[in-house]
Amino acid sequence: MTDALTQAVRHQLALGRFLPLGGPDDGTWITEEAAVRVLGHAVAGIPGVRMESLRVGAAPLEPVSEPAVRPPAGALPPGPLRIDAAFSASFGRPLPETALEVRHALLGAAAERLGLATVAADLRVTDLHQGPEPGGESRSAAGLGRPTADAEAARGSAPATGTGSRQGLAGELAHVAAGVPGVARLTAVLGSRPVKVEDHDDPPGRHVEVQLGVAPGHHPLDVARAVRAAVAAAATVGAPGPVTAAVLITETADRPAVTGSPAS
Repeated sequence: MTDALTQAVRHQLALGRFLPLGGPDDGTWITEEAAVRVLGHAVAGIPGVRMESLRVGAAPLEPVSEPAVRPPAGALPPGPLRIDAAFSASFGRPLPETALEVRHALLGAAAERLGLATVAADLRVTDLHQGPEPGGESRSAAGLGRPTADAEAARGSAPATGTGSRQGLAGELAHVAAGVPGVARLTAVLGSRPVKVEDHDDPPGRHVEVQLGVAPGHHPLDVARAVRAAVAAAATVGAPGPVTAAVLITETADRPAVTGSPAS
């Protein structure tokens, strides 16, 4: 395995799972890395709690749905999700009270701040310690949300490279996506470009995939819906058939959004 391929695999693993955001018709996914960072901040102020790990994945034995649009490679299908969290707690509070607060904080943040269809939060207490001090940020969340390779040029010039109409279209759509309110920037965690365009013949049509970060004060699902609508409208020119669009959110703001969209 080459060094470049090894680095790409490691980066893909660091992103975690690609979690469905909203319902089957929303065509939006979020990296587990970005989601866990928000969840870690939601529990950071609970007295005596020190988060050790946070994971989000498909809830076992729950039905899943076929997404309305093609998902990013390796993405989970729309369906109920489960949060798995491990933490240590303080002797200063009754453990059931602490666990209840942690569960409510995780499920509330997942639904209200992100739009994840979480149905359960499985908690594991790893240790008990002295002191009622507020817990710090989750260890698994502490390093998340760091900027990755992106296309800053999307705000001033086309991020696509090379020549040809496909490259030009990707650049035009990048401009459209970057101009939607709530988009902090376009990112490129899956490949070298934040916008991918693919025309297909059977059945005829065009599919667009956008990777982006969400700005503070905006709900991720609301932003993704707006981006999908804007990009799909712009991509209809010259398309061989119907246009579909998918969004992968790779970065989110740490502070709560102004408004929220519950998972559908």
